[in-house]
Amino acid sequence: MDQILGQVLRNAVWERLDMLSDLADRADAPSLVSVARSELPRLTEGWRAILRAHEPDARGDCPTCSTRWHRCKAPCSVWQVAHEHLVAGGLAPQETPRGRGRKRSPLPAQATHQAAGDTRGRHALLPQTPAPAG
Repeated sequence: MDQILGQVLRNAVWERLDMLSDLADRADAPSLVSVARSELPRLTEGWRAILRAHEPDARGDCPTCSTRWHRCKAPCSVWQVAHEHLVAGGLAPQETPRGRGRKRSPLPAQATHQAAGDTRGRHALLPQTPAPAG
């Protein structure tokens, strides 16, 4: 039952994001102003709630991303994605803190949905890169 409810919730969120993207691409100026006035406060409050859950604790770990066996140092991937999309604009790949010289590519502006029923990990909604062929 939890998996079904989780999938219903995820689908509803993806549909809402798709609808907002479609509006941004196709709506006329007065409609965009109306949508911006109603949706921007909701989106910013949603980001704030997510980021509050990922605020580092006294040890500098993300309490949401950390497990008993693996501590996740701040900034966690949620803060990194927030910075890329809200501050830096996601324009340039940035170096990961652990992999000197390794670059991670930014998430695509419009991520594709994962297959229905895929519930792997805490951040199963993040787009997965396909395994290299060969």
